[in-house]
Parts: sequence; structure tokens; C-alpha cells
Amino acid sequence: MIVSTRSFILFALSDSKSLISALQSETDLAFTQTHGQHSMVKIAMLGAGLIGEFYAQSLLGHRSRDQICSVYSRSIERAQAYAERWNVPRATTSLTKAIHDTDSELVVVAVPNHMHEEAVLESARAGKGVLCTKPLGRNASEARRMLEAVERAGVFHGYLEDLVYTPKTLKALDTVSSGSLGNILWVRSRETHPGPHSAWFWDKATAGGGAIVDMGCHCIEIARSFIGKEIRPVEVVCWGATQVHPIDSEDHAIGLVRYENGAIGQFEVSWSFRGGMDLRDEISGTEGTIWLNHWLRTGFEVFSSVGSAKYVSEKSESSSGWLFPVGDEASALGYTEMFQDMLDAYENHSAPRESFYDGYVVNAIIDAAYRSMESKRWEAITIDDWRGKTQAAVRDLEKAQGHSEMHDDAHVVIKREVLPDGTRRLILKNIITEATSSVIER
Repeated sequence: MIVSTRSFILFALSDSKSLISALQSETDLAFTQTHGQHSMVKIAMLGAGLIGEFYAQSLLGHRSRDQICSVYSRSIERAQAYAERWNVPRATTSLTKAIHDTDSELVVVAVPNHMHEEAVLESARAGKGVLCTKPLGRNASEARRMLEAVERAGVFHGYLEDLVYTPKTLKALDTVSSGSLGNILWVRSRETHPGPHSAWFWDKATAGGGAIVDMGCHCIEIARSFIGKEIRPVEVVCWGATQVHPIDSEDHAIGLVRYENGAIGQFEVSWSFRGGMDLRDEISGTEGTIWLNHWLRTGFEVFSSVGSAKYVSEKSESSSGWLFPVGDEASALGYTEMFQDMLDAYENHSAPRESFYDGYVVNAIIDAAYRSMESKRWEAITIDDWRGKTQAAVRDLEKAQGHSEMHDDAHVVIKREVLPDGTRRLILKNIITEATSSVIER
């Protein structure tokens, strides 16, 4: 009887950890033979919490050929437990030791916000590529220093903004780039839930703020992606307040970001929303609209009168009644495609969809939002190093895109509509007198 290598391994190994290691080794060998010597990326993981778990699921589950060589946590027990779960050779409570691990080539930063700058600067000094979770910094000054450090060192850098990589978002971005919606006028992005899992989020000094810096960073970058990253964000008006929780930070906020071409990005964030996690986006253009619902009411709905002791979904508040499970959370939240993009770009020596520069721009917008919360007025966004289109280029783009339909030599069409009886009506504007009128189209 002929037994394949994979079958032999499956028959011979009963220990699950050995089985995982053997299958990883076989997969790594196959990819090396097919794609060359740089097919496996060796990673130092900084952080063994919830985000570190999602990252490991995506890194080791989808591409499968990559390896986490070391893991850092402030708790040795948590680091060791993470290492055991994900077959990581080394666990440590030393941030420096993890970054300088001799086997790793790329550092993934998944620690609390106040540690991002230290981790990124040390990674740059070590000459290693670095991927950092959102937000890049607690403020734009921190983000700018991190950006300058990686660019000065010439190392690969990626901003881990997962929600621009969700399957629905990527499809919607393709739809917008094809011109199906015309010019984008307004993007509304909402993330609300009952509040973060970890205690450090609720401390203003550690996190850098509340719901805006935690979730507004997602919404802001989603809007930038649809409006166009080359279009400069110019000002913000924002309301935020502490409505429910006994904390110094805002647990609810709504903001408007105006872009140089007149488009508006709107963010709605809350740590006081009840009923699970609500992730929704709406994109409005001159020729169409897109509605996205990423988490609640996605087509997978369960009713149980007795309930279940099993996990339902991220931030779910109930295990009985109507439930909204998510089939593949890592994919639905964008982690899978995010790491595919990041590591493909790293291997190909190209730029990923999201870089530290994007993280810096997001932090600059957040800073202006916090200033607006205090001043109660529009606040200018300060971006010291703008790399997108100039104001003149934006005007030229608007001129090329903008067009008005003429009804006759004296009237421009404002709107076409079909009435309930089937007749067609035009709303017109006289270009000389500016008077409006309507006519029935025969």
C-alpha cells in the first residue's frame, strides 16, 4: 500500500502540538519549493490579548506558511498560554527581547496604545519591518514620530486598520473605483457597542481618549478610503460626551469631517450602545448609494428560547432570544485580507493598502475632533506633511468630473422624476434669472 507523506504524519502523530508543527513544516516546505526562499514570514508578536488572538488566527490560518517565533506580554502566564495555543517557541515579558528575537524579521504591535511608540521605535532601531494596530498613536505627534522613525530606518511599515479590509468593504471600494456611484459626496460610518473588554481602554491617559480614538479611527479611515485618500481632509466639527460610564473619556461621539473637494465623512461611535456590536457604512454618490451592514442582521439569525452557553459573536450581550452569529469573525472583521495584503506587500517589497502615513493622517483628524469637542466649532486639521493632491489639482478634478445637463439654451436640469401616474417631470433652473420651474416631459 502506498501511503502519502501527509497520511503518514496523520497516522504517526497523536500529540496535537506535534501534529500542528509537522503540518506547518510540510506546508512551509511546499511553499518554499513553489514560491522560493522568502515564502515564510517569521514574526515577533507583541501582545497576547484579544487582538493578538485574532491576529494569530489570521496569520496562521489563512496563509498558513508564516510563523510566530516569539510572543510578548506583560503577563508571563498569558504569554506562555498564548505560546502553547499557537505553537510559539518563545514567550517573554521583555518587549526589547521579543523585538530583537534573532529568528524574527517582522514585528506585529498589538499592545495597549501607550506602548505603540516605544515598540515601533525599537523595531526601527532593530532594522525590522513593523505592523502596528490601530490607532497608530494616542495623538498625531506620537504618530508622526513613529512615521519618521520607520521611514528614516528604511523598514517596511503597515497600519493594521482591519475594517477597510472586510470582504464587503473591499467589494464596495471596487464598485466605487469603477465609477458606479459617480462622485462620492458623503460617507457615514458607525461603530457602536457596550464598551471595550480590557481595562486600559477606559483610562484616558493610557488610551489617549475614549470612543473616538478607539473606534472613530476605524470610521475615519473607512470614509477616507471611499472619498479618496488623495483628497485632503480640511476641518472637523464634533460633539462628544460621557453619557453613561464613570470615566474621564467620551463614551459617545458624532463628528463630521469636511474634505477639500466638498465631500463629508461622518463618524458615529459609542461605548453605550446596547444589543451587541453595530458596524454599518453608507456611501452616497452622485450616481448611486451603497449600504453595508457588517455585523448585525447579516443574514445569519438564530432564535433560541433556552439559550446557549457557547460563544455567539464579538460584543454579543445575550445568549438567548434572537442571536446574530458570525460565520468567520476574523474574515468578517477584515483581519484575513489585511494580513494577506500586508505580508504579500512585505514579500514583494511594495506598499500595502494601509501605511503608517495613513495612521498619521487619521490621528491628525482625531486631534482636530477632540479640539472641536472643546471649542464647539469647526476646527482645522493640521497635517504637517500632506502627500496627496494639491488644492489646485482638486479644483481641476472637480472641473473635469462636474457636468450639468442642459434642457435648452436657458435651462439646466436639476432633477428628473417619474410621478405616480407614470408621467415624467423635469425640475429646471434658468441659468440667467436663476428661477426654478417644472415641466412635464412628453
